[in-house]
Amino acid sequence: MTSKFMIAAAAALMTSVAAPAVAQDMVDDQPYNGLYVGVSGGYDVQGNDVGAAIGFDRNLDGTFTDAVTTSTGANAFSTGFCNGRARDATLAPTSCENDRNRASYYGRIGFDRQMGPFVIGLVGEFGKTEIVDYTSAFSTTPANYVFSRAVDWEASGGIRAGFAADQTLFYGVAKLGYARIDHRFTSTNTLNSFSTVVDDRDRKGFVVGGGVETRIMKNISIGLEYSYHDYKDKDYKILVGRGSAAANNPFVLTPNTSGTVLRRQDDNFRWHSLRGVLGFHF
Repeated sequence: MTSKFMIAAAAALMTSVAAPAVAQDMVDDQPYNGLYVGVSGGYDVQGNDVGAAIGFDRNLDGTFTDAVTTSTGANAFSTGFCNGRARDATLAPTSCENDRNRASYYGRIGFDRQMGPFVIGLVGEFGKTEIVDYTSAFSTTPANYVFSRAVDWEASGGIRAGFAADQTLFYGVAKLGYARIDHRFTSTNTLNSFSTVVDDRDRKGFVVGGGVETRIMKNISIGLEYSYHDYKDKDYKILVGRGSAAANNPFVLTPNTSGTVLRRQDDNFRWHSLRGVLGFHF
């Protein structure tokens, strides 16, 4: 409901300001030529990562395709996984909360060169999104094991190019991205020990999208922009040790008694963003 309302409101705003022509004495023959700064804010949505799971490295060989089995040979995680945050220790239709889609806010700076109706330039952004991505596993104990990740900040820079029709610009963007990603792990298992093996928070990726921008005053523009963000994020790992559990605990069964390493099987952190933009042109 929130995302639909924001899209409708943004579209209505664009229509209301674009319909009347800019006052004649404010018209610029090359409105998208030069330096500009701006701010943007909107709503970010994650894709439905159906099939998300947690992988197990039981023999510590660096692969995460092992099964964690009990002393009788049964699969200790036969209960399954969910692509969200576990509410309970057991998996049920109501025990998994969806990923959190939230607001985002960014600042930007850029420089455009307009040649007739064609515009090409450089643009950089820095900001934050409030989304949180979860993946959960459920053991037969019963217990849950929850991985979460959120964006501390994101910076990106690249090219924007488009076509200007009078005071309105239709454009696409392609940028390299760099993000600080915060990771967290929780579990209702109170017997085993849990320690972080690897937590590489700085990740590289890319941002692509496009939008429409219109000048409403000689130095002021407003716009609406969509972007898709994609980052590789597979290096957060947790070692599950024996702790106070029994010696035949599935995580530390012989021959490997030093524990089992867990990580997400989903290597990518992806989301979609729809933001309104306010720009000041020098």
